[in-house]
Amino acid sequence: MTIVAVLNATPDSFSDGGRFTGEAGQVNVDAAVDAAGALVAEGAHVLDVGGESTRPGAPEVSAELEMARAVPVVKALAKRFDRPISIDTRKAPVADAALEAGAALVNDVSGLRHDEGLAAVVARRRAGLVLGHSRGTPETMQDDPRYADTLREVADELSLAIGRAEAAGVPRSALCIDPGLGFGKRLDDNLRLLTGVGELRERLGLPLLVGPSRKAFLGALTGDPVEARDPASWAACAVAAFCGADAVRVHSVAGALRAVQVGRAARDAALRHAPEPGTSTSPADEEFGA
Repeated sequence: MTIVAVLNATPDSFSDGGRFTGEAGQVNVDAAVDAAGALVAEGAHVLDVGGESTRPGAPEVSAELEMARAVPVVKALAKRFDRPISIDTRKAPVADAALEAGAALVNDVSGLRHDEGLAAVVARRRAGLVLGHSRGTPETMQDDPRYADTLREVADELSLAIGRAEAAGVPRSALCIDPGLGFGKRLDDNLRLLTGVGELRERLGLPLLVGPSRKAFLGALTGDPVEARDPASWAACAVAAFCGADAVRVHSVAGALRAVQVGRAARDAALRHAPEPGTSTSPADEEFGA
């Protein structure tokens, strides 16, 4: 199972914003590389770099500022590590610059709603693409989100995103889906999606990434502040692995790696002892982002 490690070159991300930025907003690339080295040592398979916060309430930044933050980090990581680098962006110019700098994947939390031209960049660069589900914008997405049937509606909207990607020339083999925990969701919506990843994966027929790490719904369940949510994040990762996810996106790698090992082992045991063999809804054996 793939562990995608978060590395935010932002001053305002909800959990790790400001780790590598000075008071004037400049990015300390060496510090980011050192942090990435620790994540790789813990077992990260993919490094996901972001230059714009998409936390609830976050304002949009310009493509130029986002590139100035993220692209130097991507370039340094690509030179240093033999792990795929992902660029977390909604914008075509940022994706293009990051892929030129050495990234291999684009992680778009908007599912191509923000900038449909991003798909053409991915197709031209022959990169991988994670299609995330969200509604509205980061500034508005938690303004009274409502679903009548969370799993069905998220699946339908991700299906539209897949169609946009394929229409631009991105092959299905390059796609991965993300149900977007915390992006325009209520507490129960997040729990339904977390436990329904196998159903979602079966319906859409693509590898599935889950990103529960340190998110507000975990704080709502446990009462923990953001800096104390890693144990709850690991529990969510174990649930995701048990239910059939292919990858998890996390801030703290070592605990997540162990959590998904337990979750996957429990899933395998449950499938081996199921009354009717072959009932798995999610074999989860495809390479993430391949």
